[in-house]
Amino acid sequence: MSEEKIQINLKAARMRAGLSLARTAEMTGVSKAMLGQIERGESSPTLATLWKIAKGFHLPLTAFLEDRVQTTGSFTPALPHPKALGATIGYQTVFPFDPVFGSETFLMTLEPGQSHVSEPHDSGVVEDVFVTRGAMEVLRDGDWQVLRSGDGLRFAADQPHGYRNLTGEIAQFHNTIHYPRTSLSDG
Repeated sequence: MSEEKIQINLKAARMRAGLSLARTAEMTGVSKAMLGQIERGESSPTLATLWKIAKGFHLPLTAFLEDRVQTTGSFTPALPHPKALGATIGYQTVFPFDPVFGSETFLMTLEPGQSHVSEPHDSGVVEDVFVTRGAMEVLRDGDWQVLRSGDGLRFAADQPHGYRNLTGEIAQFHNTIHYPRTSLSDG
């Protein structure tokens, strides 16, 4: 179950870094109460909350979704899980974080009318989006750009960005996140 993995991986990352819940809250922007609830398995975090946690630890998102977590760039993940957290954008891990390439890839799903706006990632993070089904829009540099099946886009993800589906059909896309080596070795 992915919530259990998140619970275990969050606590492991916090313990390995020698951080209190209060310090982790300062680092991630996620409240101490919410972090405690996640660690105790009392709350399932949204994808947006997980991004805040990953960014605060300078770790890839899959560090909290897969079987094992480390607080350096040598993270070793395991099996994918095709499940959306809460009511957020749907995702499935295609390629977990690979320290050789410094990237991870997800298959993302947007329901009709659904949108998701992301906070900026660490400095230097770049995303690739490749639409595999339907049509969607990507927010970058303050403008929404239409992408259809077969279209791709690369953009700086260290600024506000987002995804939306204004059509009546599901949209799916591959999302590859490229981390600069320094953002993974700072944690």
